[in-house]
Amino acid sequence: MSRICQITGKKAMVGNNVSHSNRKTKRRFNPNLFNKKFYLPEEDRWVTLTVSAAGLRTINKNGLSAALKNAQEKGLIKTI
Repeated sequence: MSRICQITGKKAMVGNNVSHSNRKTKRRFNPNLFNKKFYLPEEDRWVTLTVSAAGLRTINKNGLSAALKNAQEKGLIKTI
């Protein structure tokens, strides 16, 4: 499973762990992802998406079909 939100496009970032002595080592900041099933009433079927917490808020705000349409326009998902 790739760590990319299918709605917002959030993915892992790279940064530094900084110790008390100010030594820097690489680390990753992973997004807060969930595998979640959503019901599409227009097509009478369930859709499984990998979404971040921000993606869930986007779906709650705009609706599932609008969020899927925007994600498809951005190229984040191929088919619905």
